[in-house]
Amino acid sequence: MAELARLFEKNRAWASAQVAADPLYFSRLAQGQAPKYLWIGCSDSRVPANQILDLAPGDVFVHRNVANLVVHTDMSCLSVIQFAVEVLKIEHIIVCGHYSCGGVHAACGSKQYGLIDNWLRNIKDIYRMYKAELDSIEDQHGRADRLCELNVIEQVKNVCHTTIVQNAWASGRPLSVHGVVYSLEDGLLRDLAVRVNTPGALEDIYRTDSYRSTHIPSTALANGSSHAG
Repeated sequence: MAELARLFEKNRAWASAQVAADPLYFSRLAQGQAPKYLWIGCSDSRVPANQILDLAPGDVFVHRNVANLVVHTDMSCLSVIQFAVEVLKIEHIIVCGHYSCGGVHAACGSKQYGLIDNWLRNIKDIYRMYKAELDSIEDQHGRADRLCELNVIEQVKNVCHTTIVQNAWASGRPLSVHGVVYSLEDGLLRDLAVRVNTPGALEDIYRTDSYRSTHIPSTALANGSSHAG
């Protein structure tokens, strides 16, 4: 593994620095985790959850994939959500997109990229949903960045549509789902004013039977700029 020698050296230096600053640092981490946040973000190497949030290891549970998608057939993402909600008892799910997202920009065009085209189809579906708004944006970069925002909003909905989240709400668990977007240019998060903490904010077709038992008044989550709960 000579080609990774530099990484092992950096790892040893990092571990030594942690122990020097706090001798019990790794002992505490080894005892378990109790994060309050689940971060669903993009795989882009420039968008690391812990650094952006300035949180230590153990403070945020993370799932990342290309363009921060929550697809109802993605067992990896759903398993992460289930573990976070049912085992770790997290209180907040944060869906974070980022401007200049390569996956979103690719979905705006017609070029073929291979296997990933099947994944990007999910973003093209969102483009179709908001076609009138997006086509009205003449600047190509601005159009793609708006799609980054709309993609986050739709993924927040997808998280809320899962039985995992709705069952947590039905049991009385305090659980909120948020949508934010990150700017690579200044390192700041933008709040998209989307927060859902009750199935009453969802369209009726997506509510499960667990919702009926809670008797929460219905308030539709509007497309694009809603703040629910």
